[in-house]
Amino acid sequence: MTKKSTLFDRLWITDFINLFFPNVCHACGNVLNQQEEIICTSCYFKLPKTGFHKHKDNIISEIFWGRIELNAATSFLFFNKGGKVQNLMHALKYKGNKEVGIYLGRLFGLELKESPLFRSLDFIIPVPLHPKKQFKRGFNQSTVIAKGLGEALEIPISSDNLIRQTHTSTQTKKARYDRWKNVKGVFKVENESIFEGKHLLLVDDVLTTGATLEACAHPLLEIRNTKVSVVTLAYAQV
Repeated sequence: MTKKSTLFDRLWITDFINLFFPNVCHACGNVLNQQEEIICTSCYFKLPKTGFHKHKDNIISEIFWGRIELNAATSFLFFNKGGKVQNLMHALKYKGNKEVGIYLGRLFGLELKESPLFRSLDFIIPVPLHPKKQFKRGFNQSTVIAKGLGEALEIPISSDNLIRQTHTSTQTKKARYDRWKNVKGVFKVENESIFEGKHLLLVDDVLTTGATLEACAHPLLEIRNTKVSVVTLAYAQV
């Protein structure tokens, strides 16, 4: 059997499988062609990117003014209810499509790589889930996003030094103050020497009030000579 015939057979098998189990765009639901991955070309070029990583003072960094002192803060995409970004986040968080988070994290990382604000990073830290919640869901969506970021930025991920020591209820339907109260003091650092003098990148999926990221940043900023930047895949205006 020649290489040409083997390639033809593989393509035929792929087309046959796709006939019954088509790969679809996680943003719009249309069938993907063989050259497309995760999202279709149309959705790729229409991703509602914020561009905030290009400016130190932006809408995201303003959310944390007077609360915590960050090196930089940004979100990759605008999140709107019923929009394509919500479809992508739903596919990741509730349908368990981890490849969506890795793919978007990789795209995000390539953009951050062009910003001087994010060039001195030492560790990427996904916002931790409590072990009970992670066991129930099967994975941490922030860790999945961090994996894509790490691949693009070539920065190691630290997922076991910042821990969530208290199990809290979901933040989804809570008001701003209730969100802050719900996560106040629930995070701690196991070994501070690992992060001493480092520039740390905190990663979460969606930013609303910033309460969870603020709670994560506090114990990190108590470590000597440590800088903290925060990024999220999406920004939902409240």
